[in-house]
Amino acid sequence: MSSTGDLSAAPAEFLTALTALRRAQCRPELNLAELPAPAKLAPYAVALEAVVTGSASGLAGEPETELATGRFILLYDPAGRDVWGGTFRIVTYIRAELEADIGKDELLGSVAWAWLVEALENHCTGYRNAGGTATRILSQSFGTMAGSQDSVDIELRASWTPDSADVQSHLEAWSEMVCSFAGLPPLPDGVLSLPLRRH
Repeated sequence: MSSTGDLSAAPAEFLTALTALRRAQCRPELNLAELPAPAKLAPYAVALEAVVTGSASGLAGEPETELATGRFILLYDPAGRDVWGGTFRIVTYIRAELEADIGKDELLGSVAWAWLVEALENHCTGYRNAGGTATRILSQSFGTMAGSQDSVDIELRASWTPDSADVQSHLEAWSEMVCSFAGLPPLPDGVLSLPLRRH
């Protein structure tokens, strides 16, 4: 796992956090990949990208599309930041396209934030100083594309401070959120999901 900062001289706390991220057990529908970590936000950072693909209708034979995407960034400053309330900060982003009738619901932003809080609590993550924004983006087509259906995208940007370097559960909670945005049903405790069928 790559990151900003010189890992040969990285503080033990940051290395502990990287090890915790590697232990994360994410749903197989979620494709995780490393991204270049932002170099200016903190002395040390690691970034991951998530993509969930599948049939928008869920039917076999349908072409696969991108159902949801997201980014998970772990920042670390050994000196700590007052605004973070600690030495670590997790910064996340999720985007997904929704059906127009669902996307126009005025409570959608509140629901998206509630999903995040619920995911963090269900995974027993210790965190504080959480904040974020939920944005709905309505796309309408005109002219030669006037026959296309309206679409609504939901974007959730959120950040929080983990209570310790053991951030495994934070990545697992966030990955669950990306799958929720993609429309995948939650899994009961102790049940593993089957990967989305590839066509």
